[in-house]
Amino acid sequence: MVTVTPALTLPATRPRLIATDLDGTLLRDDKSVSDRTVAALAAAEEAGIEVFFVTGRPARWMGVVSDHVHGHGLAICANGAAVVDLHRGREVVHVRELLPATALSVVKELRTAAPETSFAVERTTGIHYEPLYPQFHMDPGAVVAPAEELLSPDREGTDGPVLKLLAHHAELVPDDFLDTARAAAGHHAEFTRSSPSALLEISGPGVSKASTLALCCERRGVAPEEVVAFGDMPNDLEMLTWAGTSYAMANAHPAVLAATTHHTVGNEDDGVAAVIERLLSLPPAA
Repeated sequence: MVTVTPALTLPATRPRLIATDLDGTLLRDDKSVSDRTVAALAAAEEAGIEVFFVTGRPARWMGVVSDHVHGHGLAICANGAAVVDLHRGREVVHVRELLPATALSVVKELRTAAPETSFAVERTTGIHYEPLYPQFHMDPGAVVAPAEELLSPDREGTDGPVLKLLAHHAELVPDDFLDTARAAAGHHAEFTRSSPSALLEISGPGVSKASTLALCCERRGVAPEEVVAFGDMPNDLEMLTWAGTSYAMANAHPAVLAATTHHTVGNEDDGVAAVIERLLSLPPAA
């Protein structure tokens, strides 16, 4: 059986809440949830530990884990811009939107700082693209138009609050693109990335996985030190540093490996499940 690294250390007591990223973390590379991980999630819930999926994915892409959320049924999607009830048909129950005017300012400044950037607009109702933006076959209903039109209140077929703006560049190195974008427009919004390509995810000011998870924990009376978090990419960094205990996957981005004090094996080896199994052996908090 695959186990976590021997150097692994654990908190003194069992956590009250587990927060885990999906792609590259909980999910295997084929986007499946292994039998071992399903069993570990169920065991955590049975032990009274709440589990939150905290992802950059939109609500409509949560089918892969909808059957594995117990208890509260909530997931944090779009890097913190939406809280989704997976027990109620992936209904969006809370939105922290990116104002269209702010998104337009970002578009303008990125077009200057990084010419040939293409954009997509993720709304609660779906995603829409510019003509040069790489299109997803998972979203056949997308409207294709310039970002300025996609962000206009008068454009038919693009209603619903904006959750995030996405920016893609075909030539820039991903981390360089992130640095350039933050320098040019970081005063307008939050910038991060989770893709291996030069694809940026842009949220409203103060919106992140960490800030929305903190809101959900506050409502439950759960303190940061009672949370264990897992992640692998830059969009997980704030969440991993906010949580009392955090684990980077072996396959994580170098910045994530550097920012976390605990590491586990990779997503292909069920690294999240391996840690959860160990956490369940700890005594409950007093």
